[in-house]
Amino acid sequence: MIWITAVCIVAIIAAVIVFRPKEAPAQIAYDKLPRLGDANAPVKVVELGDYKCPSCKYFSQTIEPQLKKDYIDKGQVALYFSNFVFIGPDSNTAALAAQSIYHQNNDAFWKFYDVVYKNQGDEKVQWATPQFLVDLAKKEKLPVDYDLLLKDITTKKYQNEIDEHNEFARKNQVNSTPTLFINGKKLDNSMDYNAIKAAIDKAGKGE
Repeated sequence: MIWITAVCIVAIIAAVIVFRPKEAPAQIAYDKLPRLGDANAPVKVVELGDYKCPSCKYFSQTIEPQLKKDYIDKGQVALYFSNFVFIGPDSNTAALAAQSIYHQNNDAFWKFYDVVYKNQGDEKVQWATPQFLVDLAKKEKLPVDYDLLLKDITTKKYQNEIDEHNEFARKNQVNSTPTLFINGKKLDNSMDYNAIKAAIDKAGKGE
């Protein structure tokens, strides 16, 4: 009887695992985020990042170019960016600058994304000041209105959007950056390119 009961318990546990409903993908407003690649790409990858995060710098300089070459340029993946600011007050300042540039020119956003990480300072130092960020945009000759950029930063014009991004991160138990969502599913290891590729390939098959 004990053996039969044990077998039944194991069978019940197995059934629960097999028939447990799959976790629904996170709801993401892709049309409200900066996009790199074709909006109609079958796989949508969202990076949650902080401009002061050293790991995000690695992602932008090492993994993002690989994604672009292997998937984005082929129309298979569209990459999106969402803020998750937590390192310091100037994380939010950098996010305000990026949101302003995005609303002025989506393509300029991705140039700014690259140059901010290339010029990233120490995460323990408040380096991302409004003037530094505007000067950076000017130095790179980004096609945006620099006076408007400075105004948007100082008046915190897009703070509500950053707050929404942060709320999405908290709601979906994001506790580090960068964190990727692939077709709405959170990836556990967003710094392993092989794991990213495997998840993208799986998503591309509709799995």
